[in-house]
Order: sequence, then structure tokens, then C-alpha cells
Amino acid sequence: MFEGEKLLRGLEGWHFIVLALVFILLFGAKKLPDSARSLAKSLKIFKSELKDGDAKKEDPNNK
Repeated sequence: MFEGEKLLRGLEGWHFIVLALVFILLFGAKKLPDSARSLAKSLKIFKSELKDGDAKKEDPNNK
């Protein structure tokens, strides 16, 4: 078991609510949807790059 698993096992539902409230207070309710969209777009690009990298490893003719 690594350190992150120990940390997540101790978290309860109310911890996540408090964390969400802190984010809302820090970033404001107007910026949160934009931030979520940006994060989703970044994850989509990251996943597509991972797939492209795997395809290049499997194809010996592709350099």
C-alpha cells in the first residue's frame, strides 16, 4: 500500500464537501465551469496522446 491509499481511506464525504467549498471560495463560482471545461479538454488531449504513443510503439514502420 502506498501513501496515497492511506490518505484516501481516511477521507469521508464531508471532507470532499469542505474541499469543494474551499475551491468555490478561492476561484469563485464563475470560474469553476471554465476550469472544469479546461481540465476535461486537457485530459482528452492527454488520453489521445497516450493512444498515439502506444500506436507508434506497436507499429515498427512508424518512426
